[in-house]
Amino acid sequence: MRKIMNKVAESMKATAGKAVHLLKDKKGENYVDSAVKILIAVVIGALLLAGLYALFNDVVMPTLTTKIQTMFNYAG
Repeated sequence: MRKIMNKVAESMKATAGKAVHLLKDKKGENYVDSAVKILIAVVIGALLLAGLYALFNDVVMPTLTTKIQTMFNYAG
């Protein structure tokens, strides 16, 4: 049991040492990567939203309007 506890304690110390090393790292590579990913997601989302907005205004809404008008046309 003591051997298992020693192994666990050693692995915890090693993990804590790695965490301290990562926190002291000042390269900033992860920040740049995250910023690029966020910018790409925002641009793709904006393009998708603009495309859907154009599609609904040019195609869906006029068709929907004419179908509703013909559905409620009591004269014909």
